[in-house]
Amino acid sequence: MADFSRDNILFYLEAILKTSKDAVTAVDKTGRVVYWNEAAENTYQIESNEIIGKNIENYFQMKDIKLYEILKNKQPIFDVYHQPRPDKHISISSSPVFDHGGNLIGAISVDRDITATVKLNDKLSVTTSKLQDLKQQIINQAKNLPFSSIKGSSKIINQIKASAIKVAATDATVLILGESGVGKELFAQAIHESSSRKKRPFVPINCGAIPSPLFESEFFGYEKGSFTGAEQGGKAGKLEEANGGTLFLDELGTMPLDIQVKFLRTLQEGEIYRVGGTKAIKVDIRVIAATNSMLEEMVERGEFREDLYYRLNVVPLHIPSLRERLEDVPELVNLFIEEFSIKYQKEIQFQSNDMMELFSSYHWPGNIRELRNFVERLVVMTDDAVLQASDILNIFPQKAKKITFEHANITFQDEISLIEKERIKSALEKTHGNKTLAAKELGFSRVTLYKKITKYGLYY
Repeated sequence: MADFSRDNILFYLEAILKTSKDAVTAVDKTGRVVYWNEAAENTYQIESNEIIGKNIENYFQMKDIKLYEILKNKQPIFDVYHQPRPDKHISISSSPVFDHGGNLIGAISVDRDITATVKLNDKLSVTTSKLQDLKQQIINQAKNLPFSSIKGSSKIINQIKASAIKVAATDATVLILGESGVGKELFAQAIHESSSRKKRPFVPINCGAIPSPLFESEFFGYEKGSFTGAEQGGKAGKLEEANGGTLFLDELGTMPLDIQVKFLRTLQEGEIYRVGGTKAIKVDIRVIAATNSMLEEMVERGEFREDLYYRLNVVPLHIPSLRERLEDVPELVNLFIEEFSIKYQKEIQFQSNDMMELFSSYHWPGNIRELRNFVERLVVMTDDAVLQASDILNIFPQKAKKITFEHANITFQDEISLIEKERIKSALEKTHGNKTLAAKELGFSRVTLYKKITKYGLYY
């Protein structure tokens, strides 16, 4: 039969305290140490025969003694972070001690040394911060490589990049063909930055964004007093700004016919005349043009000059649509998730094969621009650490949020169409029906916007 005499219970208690890896301290109500186990000796490097019988404030600063707080408040605490010394981090549990009459006789604390854990966590935090800085440096360095901004490793995109690198080493005129959103300006910028003109200006012009009455003055500049509202000293046009560098003409098919005539003369003679001016100004520019229009058909219809077309179509580069290189979608999605996770300071991982299958099965009519915007919105709106297919619903308009992947008889393409329709509707409302501004907001050409308005039955 077990012996539960008072003396034996004390022996058991003593053995428990000696076995504990946590520092155990007991003080009377005046703060005098009455118990100090072996773990406390190791933790604080104070021998028990040195501290027992003495006031604990002789060994610790008053502000760092948690036991005094317990003696004062007479309330226990559990697993509270505490730093009794500059080099010690502990998790402390402490309680007051009462006699049978309910009178306070002292307090006891159990200190778990977490110094190593805290230091390791600090190191991990510093390392994580350094890794984040290093990652950003790598991204910034990659941005300095001309063709690094053009993502994807499919055979077709690598072939186009190889061709672009070859033509970049020359001064040949380049005509970049491709749908809206495929990255035509990225290619133009990369060609310029890989050329001998890289230290000179790169001047982009979106021909579709310039009102016809202002095209000539924007393009060629004007002399003082040329027209009402002109700047007093006159103004250089885009062609002068690009002198020595590269002129990038986007949406080439929208250039007015009368400007086409004057621009062709500039290419042939290497000089311009400002509006209202009579003096020829020499310009040395390399031209890179881009269009999503079928220029050959426009030439046949008389909407684009044949001689200018052949003058610009020296080295054509056809940039494939995203649906022509769907094998690049996973790489692009992961790159965009990483980019926006850093930008919005979110720890997001991507481990869903189902979700990637959805991304890869959609035809992305807006190409890389649409995919990038979609991923950005997904990262911004999701609260999940790991993205799943169902998370796509979080970025849908309220009506579409009712749809579930498990039960809805609807394709991924239909779901994306709902998003696109709402985006167009929102842009039109925001711009009060101004289709030019709405197209710019959405990243579409005006022709594309008109087609989509008809497709979705939106009338403004």
